[in-house]
Amino acid sequence: MTALPEWMMALPEEGVTAEEYDRMPEEICRRIEIVDGSIIVSPSATPRHNRIARLLANSIEDAAPPPWQVTTDVDLRISDIPLHNRRPDILVFSGDPDELPVRPHQVLLAVEIMSKGSVNADRLDKPAEFAVAGIPHYWRVEQESVGLIAYTYELDTAQKIYVPLGTHRAALKVEAPFPVTVDLDALG
Repeated sequence: MTALPEWMMALPEEGVTAEEYDRMPEEICRRIEIVDGSIIVSPSATPRHNRIARLLANSIEDAAPPPWQVTTDVDLRISDIPLHNRRPDILVFSGDPDELPVRPHQVLLAVEIMSKGSVNADRLDKPAEFAVAGIPHYWRVEQESVGLIAYTYELDTAQKIYVPLGTHRAALKVEAPFPVTVDLDALG
């Protein structure tokens, strides 16, 4: 069994604080998420996963009206205490692009490209967390043997849950949060 890195051994039992996380090197932060102060280590994404995220982000960015910006794989700080930090594959947000972390009130859309190691997080945990945080839209893209399938959701603000807007195969065509059409077959 491999020993834990020294920096992990030095963390307090009550979990990582926002201040501790903000002092961590970026190469560590890129590989982890923090849920209620606990570190969740993510495996490196596959080249296919990264290609899908990049091409989808480019398509969303081409369609996004001002003031919305599109970014990939950055910190979304859901809460400081306890620290709750996710790294969605794609975020559509407003605000200073150099100011991190992005906060939920800045986000219009969070997108996850589901991997074998993120099924429960992307189908259950993250949508629930993002909904409670008030993020208006959530999309999940699944890699199936028949191609990509995109699921789109919109926030029911009264209940703080996402309601399905559509299931998309071959092409993702939506009007909300803004009109966008993506050839899913070209992404995979």
